[in-house]
Amino acid sequence: MKTVGIVLAALLVVGCATKQEWSEWKDHPAHFASASHMGFSVRNREGGAVRVTRADLNVARDQQWWGQPITVDQNAVLER
Repeated sequence: MKTVGIVLAALLVVGCATKQEWSEWKDHPAHFASASHMGFSVRNREGGAVRVTRADLNVARDQQWWGQPITVDQNAVLER
């Protein structure tokens, strides 16, 4: 009975991702590239106010973050 529950749970999870998302997961088995990436993502949750600093941009480039990009106007990037 426990095995049936595990299989059903796995089927539910499999149906939640798009083909693009599965491809992304295949290329990056971790959800975040680093603790900095996770902190940025938590701070900038969907629907909330976006806060991007120059340091965020530099770290994202250096660590090659992946996922759905957050776009902001150049004027909205904070200096620190």
